[in-house]
Amino acid sequence: MTFKKKYLPLLLGLGIAAGIFIGGKLNFSDKPDRLFSSNSKKEKLNRLIDYIDYEYVDDVNTDSIVDVTVNGILENLDPHSVYIPKADMQRVTENMKGDFVGIGISFYTYNDTITVIRTIEGSPSDKVGIQGGDRIITADGDSIFGKDLSNSDIIKKLKGPIDTKVKLEVYRKGEPKLLTFSVKRDHIPIRSVDAAYMLTETLGYIKINRFAESTYKEFKEELRKLKKSGVEDLVLDLRGNPGGFLTIAEKIVDEFLEDEKLILFTKNKRGNIQKSYATSKGDFETSKVYVLIDENSASASEIVAGALQDNDRGIIVGRRSYGKGLVQREMNLGDGSAVRLTVSRYYTPTGRSIQRSYENGNKDYYDDYFERLSSGEFLDPEKIEVADSLKFTTPKGKVVYGGGGIIPDVFVPLDLSMQNETLTFLQRRGFVSNFVFEELEKNRHAYDDFSRKDFINNFEVTDDFVLAFQDYLNAKTNANITFVAYNDEVKQYIKATLASQLYSKGAFEEVLNKSDIVIEEVLKLDAGL
Repeated sequence: MTFKKKYLPLLLGLGIAAGIFIGGKLNFSDKPDRLFSSNSKKEKLNRLIDYIDYEYVDDVNTDSIVDVTVNGILENLDPHSVYIPKADMQRVTENMKGDFVGIGISFYTYNDTITVIRTIEGSPSDKVGIQGGDRIITADGDSIFGKDLSNSDIIKKLKGPIDTKVKLEVYRKGEPKLLTFSVKRDHIPIRSVDAAYMLTETLGYIKINRFAESTYKEFKEELRKLKKSGVEDLVLDLRGNPGGFLTIAEKIVDEFLEDEKLILFTKNKRGNIQKSYATSKGDFETSKVYVLIDENSASASEIVAGALQDNDRGIIVGRRSYGKGLVQREMNLGDGSAVRLTVSRYYTPTGRSIQRSYENGNKDYYDDYFERLSSGEFLDPEKIEVADSLKFTTPKGKVVYGGGGIIPDVFVPLDLSMQNETLTFLQRRGFVSNFVFEELEKNRHAYDDFSRKDFINNFEVTDDFVLAFQDYLNAKTNANITFVAYNDEVKQYIKATLASQLYSKGAFEEVLNKSDIVIEEVLKLDAGL
């Protein structure tokens, strides 16, 4: 396994998902006639499709040809103008809207049975008493036990129109007969705030995984809770956050900036400039804020970091960010598909564009990650390439650079022990999660005496637990895996996954943050060390 194999799916995902989206959608049927004026290039393409449709010797799916053509056109524009096929629109829309209609469970197929990993707090399933470890045997009388169903097939059976009910028969270990639950479908949040808790008595922590429609509301709710807990300063963790809605990023920045401070400005192809300023609504304008970024923090994450850095507000900690300064608008194509087209560039308050070059094509653009890796940039800030021609100065005289991401004020190298290739692979393939679930199934009540706080602070994963995981992996993969070099790190991931399945929201991050070197650096900064 190579670093390229490990990170390529992530970077390709960033190419699609790492967008700054302007609110609203455009439907060309509502646009002026000038957009549809006679155009020989359009007519040529339409005529070719017609010839293939009616004259070509074999039957051809011209819809697929159109999809390929659209993608080919967009690939010649920029890496972030993308086509969303009709089949993907619902998933993409739900992810950015921040909710879907369903019953609210996390599940996986265990021994040919749909098995609940956990219910989402406050969801319909949670309210009726469904628990982690429950096996769903039937849905509305249709047996789903032992069937070779894909996850998409299962989701179709459990999803449905809001306020409709699905009758589930459930097997629960220890119960003499099947349990029956009538679950009314409702809006299920797709949380964009992964974790929010107090790192110390006065330092709060909020981690945001994307900027969806619901993110600002989630953020405000968590900030209010932290204020009740005595928060004075805040850590805003945007590591790995690929972006989202421009307006949501602006609202979150507004919480930290004084009135009339410039957040950003955008410029379109006609040179029209739109500026965004902070308002009087901010609730955290005077306390210290630390913004955590890394090489996968993109677009809207960079707007937040850049706005605070350029206004001499807060401390940016971590590694150079992704480098995406383009703004997209989603435009409907009339058949259920859409295109997210780049319509402007954004600039930080000092006038920086942090968009890195894409003039050598998409492959070169995405391979930039590996260039950074091989150059040693992730381990040594002196390896970060900057151009004096792209030097800017903040109001208080701090030098900042444009041309390829936000360079942090405080650099923290990549932790190769916790972010190594093997551990990341195991996490992404679900091996850790599935192993932990099966271990919990052996005796869930073994953890009943642990409160969430006690578990996070005091529970220890034993060496025997790690050996059991080794045996599990070797049986699943026919490999010969050992964790001699990563024994402590594997323990951390197992503990974090246990916490996630036992206590749900934020527990995973809270465990891993105990040994996170970026968090350790922030704690030193906050203590004045």
